[in-house]
Amino acid sequence: MTISIGSDHAGFEYKESIKAMLEEHGHTVIDVGTNSAESVDYPDYGQAAAELVRSGQATYGVLVCGSGIGISIAANKLPGIRAANCTSTTMATLARQHNDANIVAVGQRLVSIEEARSIVQTFLETPFEGGRHQRRVDKIEPGGGAS
Repeated sequence: MTISIGSDHAGFEYKESIKAMLEEHGHTVIDVGTNSAESVDYPDYGQAAAELVRSGQATYGVLVCGSGIGISIAANKLPGIRAANCTSTTMATLARQHNDANIVAVGQRLVSIEEARSIVQTFLETPFEGGRHQRRVDKIEPGGGAS
């Protein structure tokens, strides 16, 4: 599967580790940056990775910043993106099962690298349950009728 990945400076270290893990598991990874721990603006990288998912060039996306909050908010500005900021594997499971999230975000300052890698792995391995959840996901899509 093809996965986009992006981070700001505060998530650079974890991005590199997660990218290596994904490649070890045979995934194609499109890295949109950043490429160092030098200060950058997280919206640029969150939206770049999300655009690859939105356009179909990537199946899923992985985002990392200090908390995972800002970069997931930036990604969620794009139509069709459902980025979930996860601090546990339970959150990653539910984001996929119930919300059909297509991007997972993690915070380098909030979880260990082992937990971050586990969150990403869980996210990628968990299918969307559909059924009653599909109706709800449809409502959060552009023009989906949520009020």
